[in-house]
Amino acid sequence: MIFIDFEGKTPANTPAHPDFPSWKPWTQERWNQWLQTSQDYAEQLQSLHQQGKMAERNQIIDDHAGHWGKLKLWLQVLSLGKCWFSEVRELYSHYDVEHFRPKKEARELDGTVRDGYWWLTFDSTNFRLCGNVGNRKKGGWFPLKAGTNCSVFDNQCEESESPYLLDPTDLYDVNLIAFDEEGNAIPAPRDSEWEAQRVDETIKRLKLNEHEPLTEERKNIWQTVSREIEQYLTAKLRCSGGNNPAAKEKVRYHLKTIRAMTRSRAELSAVAKWCLIFRNDPQLLRLIA
Repeated sequence: MIFIDFEGKTPANTPAHPDFPSWKPWTQERWNQWLQTSQDYAEQLQSLHQQGKMAERNQIIDDHAGHWGKLKLWLQVLSLGKCWFSEVRELYSHYDVEHFRPKKEARELDGTVRDGYWWLTFDSTNFRLCGNVGNRKKGGWFPLKAGTNCSVFDNQCEESESPYLLDPTDLYDVNLIAFDEEGNAIPAPRDSEWEAQRVDETIKRLKLNEHEPLTEERKNIWQTVSREIEQYLTAKLRCSGGNNPAAKEKVRYHLKTIRAMTRSRAELSAVAKWCLIFRNDPQLLRLIA
């Protein structure tokens, strides 16, 4: 999972990017038109909801799925082409524009179903980019901590909810997930019991460990970084006795390689970072500070 700084970002203020030649920033007029259409759809949903016409309300959602699909490329640009949940580009299959809070119905841990967050269907702040391996299993899953606030249309309080699902747009949530040498996503050390439960349920529901190609690639990344670290430490030791230009060059090379694997544009950069964290080498940790 990677942190996406979503605040204040729109298709109109997201610049062109060399990695995405097909992306052209929207004009403000086009963005305003998209927002107005979203508002029109939202008002239709509200009217049908107030009339008790739930089937018709849900049909409006189905009929206009292409509306949020128009933002898919923009969401890809924000994450440099990586799935916001798995942090890979291809291994997690094709991208979906996923609704963080589900549209039609929300399922609790025990399978109980409550009404979904239909009023957020066309709200771009509720969109996340997710490979369909995880999104297909997630479906309407969105349990909340027992006894906590639950937002409904007549009392909207999403900011006060305590969901199990970790949110890539929340830096605190992103930092709750760690990785191990076997390629598994795990709760970060020193998490509280509630935080660990959130991590475990998110991993299970989004198939973050169950999808074997993903765990295998994480394991490969960890092993690659480990080899680079060992070679770096060997070269560093050879520098300790005095002037050794060849060893110094190797130190610089391996540090550069490790740094590239931990940068945000690299796939599974979070795995590479956790490999460094577990080594606890001060110089290496400065690379990810």
